[in-house]
Amino acid sequence: MIKVIIERVIANGMESTYEEAIKSTLRAILEADGYISGATYKDAQNPNHRFIITNWQNAEAWNNWSHSKARQDVIGAIQPILEQQEKITVLTA
Repeated sequence: MIKVIIERVIANGMESTYEEAIKSTLRAILEADGYISGATYKDAQNPNHRFIITNWQNAEAWNNWSHSKARQDVIGAIQPILEQQEKITVLTA
């Protein structure tokens, strides 16, 4: 199993837009082969700084999802409201 941490910084005033867009991402990811589970978090000091931590069966499953059209579509809705490019970290045991 691997963990993937996705770090995002949302533009001020775009929190509700982000929350709606992330719901589409969650619906799509539930159908991804190899997806196990995930959770979202806000930085306690900066609520616009968000983290998504997902668990995948293996790196191949994550790579398939990360390059899929489904992910590109949902990310396309989020990118315009981000302050910077999302940062992705893949962790192994």
